[in-house]
Amino acid sequence: MLATRLFNVGDIRTVEVPEPEPGPGDIVVKVEAAGICGTDRHLFKGEFPSVAGTTLGHEFCGIVVDAGTSGLSIGTRVTCDPNTWCGSCFQCQRGRVNLCSNNVATGIGRDGGFAQYCAFPAHKGHVLPDELDPLFGALCEPLACTLHGMDIGKANAGERVLVIGGGVIGLLAVQLARLAGSEVMLLTRTASKQELGRALGAGLIADSEAEVREQWPEGADLVVECAGVDATVSMSPRLARAGGRVVVLGVLADGAKVSIEPFDLLFREVQMHFSFLNPFTHARAARMIADGVIDVAPLITRTISLHEAPDVIANPVVGGEVRAIVVPGA
Repeated sequence: MLATRLFNVGDIRTVEVPEPEPGPGDIVVKVEAAGICGTDRHLFKGEFPSVAGTTLGHEFCGIVVDAGTSGLSIGTRVTCDPNTWCGSCFQCQRGRVNLCSNNVATGIGRDGGFAQYCAFPAHKGHVLPDELDPLFGALCEPLACTLHGMDIGKANAGERVLVIGGGVIGLLAVQLARLAGSEVMLLTRTASKQELGRALGAGLIADSEAEVREQWPEGADLVVECAGVDATVSMSPRLARAGGRVVVLGVLADGAKVSIEPFDLLFREVQMHFSFLNPFTHARAARMIADGVIDVAPLITRTISLHEAPDVIANPVVGGEVRAIVVPGA
């Protein structure tokens, strides 16, 4: 079968590999759709740790072709929760499974969804409706991660929520904040993403820190940083009102540093949080997408083949693109 593998930093290729052999407790799916995440680009550049020679792709869904002992029926569509916690380390034992010291992530630590077939633990497969567009199923994992960040931020009805970044995470955060009854502003410089943000529930749009301040001089109750850029992480606490909260969802390169003013955060008592992975949120994300509570169709910019995947991952995001999705059968 074909698979897109990262052999080393800067060396990603689509190659012929054997079909996966399921381990104990695994299922095998025929991959229908797999999203290209910013993390995949970090992996390619060596800015995020991974296992050399691994098939990338951690945002995907597929059809079960080998159910093993799972009890799932052949032909069932499932979305993969890529993070497999050990359940026995200190963090797992206190419920902080996303901090598991032994986590093995499908598409990072074991072969993932940029392939025609993928094997992963059966208990990490969440059932999706037969009638659901499989492209939508590929967005369950980013929604699960966004849900965790919004759970930390606790957006409330009537509050002002500033979302920084018009990528897939930012546009999902806009919808979740709107569902919470918050007043939402999206900060992004890209005109097409500004338009999309409005359509998805952002009542206000800004393209700079100054423009945010013009509209909300006192700042936001909650700032959700989704861009993963040092400048936007640094500006996030400045755009929170006194007593406000910041949640950083964006992923910066390993070793990156940002500048903040502790004196300012102290005297305004701004809380700054960071959100990592998707603990106990994947099933909720799958239900929300299956039920149409979250609109993911506008987030899909284009579909590509496995042969095209290495070039797309190795290069910067095309202007205005939200999510490119690999369709292995294409």
